[in-house]
Amino acid sequence: MLKPDIRKIVTFEEEILVEGYKKADTPLRMFAVAAVLTNPWAGRYAEDLKPEIQAFAPVLGKLLTDKIVTLAGGADKIEAYGKAAVVGLNGEVEHASGLIHTLHFGNFYREALSASTYLAFTNIRGTANTPIMVPLMDKDDAGRRSHYLTIQFAIPDAPRDDEVVIVLGGATGGRPHHRIGDRYQDLQDLGHDLNNPAAV
Repeated sequence: MLKPDIRKIVTFEEEILVEGYKKADTPLRMFAVAAVLTNPWAGRYAEDLKPEIQAFAPVLGKLLTDKIVTLAGGADKIEAYGKAAVVGLNGEVEHASGLIHTLHFGNFYREALSASTYLAFTNIRGTANTPIMVPLMDKDDAGRRSHYLTIQFAIPDAPRDDEVVIVLGGATGGRPHHRIGDRYQDLQDLGHDLNNPAAV
């Protein structure tokens, strides 16, 4: 049976107390959990990625979801969420994409949070210590701009050329002092129907 060969799990967390020279009314916690694993397709072209995706993605989805919910102090503490993948130089961006762009991976996180929006994402190729960017959005409201956040961190020894890093990220709220409004006001100002934004 195919199983992911995980070298290590890395966690990242920051607590923002002051933003823009002003103390936050409520400190914002942002956190991420990453799995560093061997890329099963490294160094070769594979036409069919499905067997590894279906075997690896549920294991990674459950593992990372359990860990990030614990790190947050409970699923109810997470308001914004996202995912990311970084594949090493002997792999394709398709490999990074394959492991995170499947319901076999993301639905564990979505269901744990009772979320209704899609998971914001990045998927790139890079070397060890490549900055990992995890974009976040509100778990229930895609137009809530206060929760458009990005977690940034790096793992000094990952990904190796034959590895891929799979990441889930979260935050306990929106940006401190957010004041640019939500996209609904822009739509209204532009004369769009809020129930059908594509209509003019």
